[in-house]
Amino acid sequence: MIPIQLAAALAIGLGAIGPGIGIGILSGQAFTAISRNPEAEPLIRTNFLIGIALAEAVAIYGLVIGIMILFKIGG
Repeated sequence: MIPIQLAAALAIGLGAIGPGIGIGILSGQAFTAISRNPEAEPLIRTNFLIGIALAEAVAIYGLVIGIMILFKIGG
């Protein structure tokens, strides 16, 4: 049972590292862009939120795969 739990933990953990780093970089660049050009803030904010949603989707896929590993394979 331990290898299945380890596989699920790796799927969730590694699936969250990439989006976490990506959202951090995205946030920093968005704030820099807004500070340089405050008039473009609505457009930057819209693109920023779309980018966050796409990055979070990857983390959610990792979570779903981890749950599938635990309950489908391990159950």
